[in-house]
This record gives sequence, C-alpha cells and structure tokens, in this order.
Amino acid sequence: MNSRQVPPRQLVANLLCMLSMLVWSMGLPAADVLIGRVPPLPLTAARMTLACACLLPIWWWREGATVLRSAPWIRGVAIGGSTLGLGAFLMVAAQGLTDAVTVAIISASMPVVGIGIEVLLDGRRISWGLVIGLALSVIGGLMAMDGRSGSPGLGWGAILCFVSVLVYTLGSRMSVTSLPQLTPLGRTTLTLCGAALASAVAAVVHAALGGSPPQWDQLGWPQAGALTIFAIGGMALSQLLWISAVGQLGIAMSSLHINATPFYVMLMLFALGGSWRWPQALAAVIVGFGVLVAQELIPLRMRSKSGSMRPKI
Repeated sequence: MNSRQVPPRQLVANLLCMLSMLVWSMGLPAADVLIGRVPPLPLTAARMTLACACLLPIWWWREGATVLRSAPWIRGVAIGGSTLGLGAFLMVAAQGLTDAVTVAIISASMPVVGIGIEVLLDGRRISWGLVIGLALSVIGGLMAMDGRSGSPGLGWGAILCFVSVLVYTLGSRMSVTSLPQLTPLGRTTLTLCGAALASAVAAVVHAALGGSPPQWDQLGWPQAGALTIFAIGGMALSQLLWISAVGQLGIAMSSLHINATPFYVMLMLFALGGSWRWPQALAAVIVGFGVLVAQELIPLRMRSKSGSMRPKI
C-alpha cells in the first residue's frame, strides 16, 4: 500500500474548495427569491457592489492603505469586469430561465473547461489519474439529475450557463496568474471591484435605455436578506475561499469540486423543507472520490514485494 501522506497545504486547499462550493450553493436558492423581481443586470450590480463593499474595508484593515494604493488597479478591474462580472450576470440570467439545481448541474462542465485551459495555456500533461478523476467528477455531477423530475433544458438558459462557466473559470485563473503580488484577499477584492464597476455601469445604461426596473413593491426584508446571502456569502466569502484554493491547487483541480454543488443545493433546499434525494448524496461521494483520484491522493498503482509498481485497477 502507498503510505504517502496528504501534504497539509493540499488538504487545506481542498477543504477551502469544499467550503467555497458549500457557501456558493447557499446563494442559489437565495437568488431564486430575487430573480423575477429584479432584472439580471441590476441584481448583478447590487450583488457585486455589496460584495465589494464588504471586502474592501477588510482588505484595507488587514493589509493597509499602502498595499491598496500600490495594487494594479487597472489590470485587476479589467479582469474582474470582463470575466467575473460577465460570468455572474450570465449565471443570474441562466437561472432566471431555468432553476437553481439546473444551474448547478450544467456547471458540471467546469472541470472540463479548467483542465482544457491548463492544457492549452500551461502545458499540463494528461495522466490516467486525471482522466479517471475527471470522469468520476462529471459522472457524479450528471447523476444529480436522477434526483429531479425532468431534466435541464438545452435552450438559452443552458447556453448562458455554459458561457458563464467558461468566462468565470478563465477569470479565476487570471486572478491568480495575473496578480501574483497580491494575497488571495487582495486578488478577490480587486477583481470584485472591477466586476462591481462594470455591472453598475451596465445597469445604469440598461435603465437609461428603458430596461425593466426592479419590482419595488415586491421587495422587502426577505428579499434584503436573500440579497445579503447571495452577495456576501455566495460571492464575497465564496470567491475568497475559491481564489485561495485555486492559488494552491490550480484551476483544474479546484474545479473538480463544483460537481458536488447539486448535493449542497439539495442540502439547502432540504433545510428549507424540501425532500432528501439519495442520488444526489451518492453523486457527491463519487465526486469526492474523483477529486482524490485526480490529485493522486488515492493512487492507481501499488508497490509489489519486488519493489516494482503494478496497477491497482
């Protein structure tokens, strides 16, 4: 048997990924409370602005005004506005055309996108462990559909969701590789400021051109609470945990965790009175196993008595 121990940093990074996906999944049911009452652009602008307003004072308090002044604001704002802001808007639009669980299921494509990006841009080599881990992760994500009546449609909602996954994955990688001098808190805050600025400008233009306004008469304290969860939990905290993990594991390995999201969404809905779905629970176990195999924490080969290596499977 392989006695290789899990490096503490790798273990912590995987736990950060799990927490990030758990917190992000909390935002999906919260978004359902807002979608339909607030159009996608104003909702994205409010979400990003609130997330930025939460993290910016913390960044200043933790690292000081000198770090903020010397940060590459133009580069960070450009990354955040063109990828994270766009991805968040498309995700809200996609959820408006589908539902929270469907968005989580279609997001199962993120590991494929993440690995493709690393193969094209970083020269990552494909190993059997990575292939098997990816397959298990995707299978686990798709298995979650067995716990639903019907299946996600393949219309505009699915297309918007996939494009959102693509630009968000690319933006997450760029947040790490293009801002190496910043801490995860700095990277997250700077790019979210860019997303907030871009989405706010887009929302103002949308309103000036006669776009649909929020249905103010249907907004109250429950919607304010949902926006708080959607922005601070599902964006600010989730993104901070996510960028911290991506910086240690890379976008490919980190993205494998997203396929457990349907299980987390089901947990949230179960806590709110929904039903428990065993297929989604089993899917989460398969996803977790795939993560371990892809990172070679569960080796595919074992050492024989003669010292040579032989396949485990």
